[in-house]
Amino acid sequence: MKIKIFILPLLALFILTSVLSAQQTKNNPNWDSWNFLLGEWIGEGGGDPGKGVGGFSFYLDLQKTILIRKNYAQYPATTDRPAFRHDDLMVIYKNKDNSTRATYWDNEGHVINYSTETNSVIFLSDLSPASPRFRLTYTKRGKDTLNILFEIAPHGKPDAFSKYIEATAHRKWYLINKSL
Repeated sequence: MKIKIFILPLLALFILTSVLSAQQTKNNPNWDSWNFLLGEWIGEGGGDPGKGVGGFSFYLDLQKTILIRKNYAQYPATTDRPAFRHDDLMVIYKNKDNSTRATYWDNEGHVINYSTETNSVIFLSDLSPASPRFRLTYTKRGKDTLNILFEIAPHGKPDAFSKYIEATAHRKWYLINKSL
């Protein structure tokens, strides 16, 4: 009788732990194919619309359920415009079907919803009848080097992408925080 009293709570604890462990695994998407982007990066180049300097970071947040990208670019004054800074935030998340989506916001008032592809990491904006379409591609060149290509397709021609900015980025530091 004493054995049943001891085993019953132990069995209940085992079942509860298994359920919680399965729930934790279910809630934490697999970001392994995105690990090459984690860390803080410094950009160089950029070309038109104006030479600038900037950087970005990718890090996991909310107990590894989302990926956050923060980006900035500072552009010097020209004869046509004053110096300015661009800031943006992108939240990347997995849907229940394990597809990856992202939402982008910037200080210029843009909000862009993206789907992603995984050959490199490609963010492709959703089709919208009243606006251009955007494609942002990160391609791994080495352990600490990325190529970045930002393209825009004009309104009414959603697949006619033209290069807007092409740049290279070097990792400033690498972030893997297993406690997130």
